[in-house]
Amino acid sequence: MAGNIYGLDLGTYEIKVYDERKDEIWKEKSAIATKNQTEIFAVGDEAYAMYEKAPQNIEVLFPMQGGVIARFYDMQNLLENLLRKRQFFGSEYVIAIPTDITEVEKRAFYDLVYHSSARAKSVSVVERGIADAIGCKIDVYQTGGVMILNMGGGTMELSVLAYGGIVMNRLLKFGGEQFDQEIINLVRRNRDFLIGRKTAEQLRRTFGIFSEDTKSKMQIAGRNLILGLPQRTDISIGLVRAALKEQMDDCVDAIQTMIQRIPPDVLRELKKNGIYLTGGMANLRGIAEYLEESVGVRVSTVDYPELCSMNGLREIIQDKKRYGRLTYSMLDKGYRWLE
Repeated sequence: MAGNIYGLDLGTYEIKVYDERKDEIWKEKSAIATKNQTEIFAVGDEAYAMYEKAPQNIEVLFPMQGGVIARFYDMQNLLENLLRKRQFFGSEYVIAIPTDITEVEKRAFYDLVYHSSARAKSVSVVERGIADAIGCKIDVYQTGGVMILNMGGGTMELSVLAYGGIVMNRLLKFGGEQFDQEIINLVRRNRDFLIGRKTAEQLRRTFGIFSEDTKSKMQIAGRNLILGLPQRTDISIGLVRAALKEQMDDCVDAIQTMIQRIPPDVLRELKKNGIYLTGGMANLRGIAEYLEESVGVRVSTVDYPELCSMNGLREIIQDKKRYGRLTYSMLDKGYRWLE
C-alpha cells in the first residue's frame, strides 16, 4: 500500500477513513473495550455493540471527548487496531481537525497518526470547516461568505468562510450525546423510568426536531424505578421534544451571536448563501426548518451530511493542485504538504 493517501476524520463517536487508491470511504465507531483495564478486548463497531451491555470486567470507552483526544493512548490503540485491520501502513494522511482548539490539542491529532504503528510517511491537517465546505460543493476560493454548522455526536462546530479561509469559528461542547442525555433525564424525572443512551438515540432519530405532529408515541424498553423491574412503556413525541428544546436553544443562541459579530460584507454574502448543515445530527427530521425559523437565515441540509467532511477530504486529496494550500503540516506551518 506504499504511496497511498488516506483522509481521516476522527469524530467523538465515529472514525471515518477515505482510501484514495480504492476511492472509498469506510467508518467504524470510535470505541474501545478493555478487559480488566489492561487488555484490549474489542475495538470499533464490535466494542460499540457491547456499550451498556458489557460485564463488569469489560469497560467500553470513547477516547474522543468534546472534539479532541481525551485519552491519547486508548485512542492510539483504537486507531492502530483499525488501521491494521485494513492494512493501512507506510502511507500519507490528511486529517480534518476542529479549528477552535488549542495548538497542543491540534498537535495531538498529528502525533496520534505520525507516531503510530501505521508508519505514516507524512501527516497534514485541514480545518474541518473547510473540508465540510468543499464537501458541500462550495467554491471556497470564490464565496464571499457562508456558514457551515457541523452537528456531531459530541460537538457542534460553527464556521464562517470567505475567499478560501475561515473568518470565524466556534466549537460548541455539546452534540448528539448531550441531546440523548437530556432525553434520559426527562424520561426519568417525568415517568420514573430509566432508559439507556441507545434507546434515547432511537427516540431522537424517530421523532426529530420540528413538525406539526404532536400525538405520536413510541413504545420502549427500560426499568421502572418505582418497582425496580424491567418494563415497556410509551413515550410521547412531546416529551422528547421538550428534552431537546434547551440544547436547540443553545445552538440557536450560538448562531445568532456569531452572526452579530460577522463583518458586514461577509454577512451580506452569508445571507445570500445561507447556512449548510453537516454531520450526523443534521439527519434529524425538521432540524433545518427549526433553525431557519429561529435564526431567519436560509438553512440547508446537504445530501449524506455525515460524510460531508470525508467528501471534502476526497476532493482535497484528488485535486492537490487546487486545494493543496489549504492543508499544512504540524511540524512546520510554512510547509504546504500537497503543493
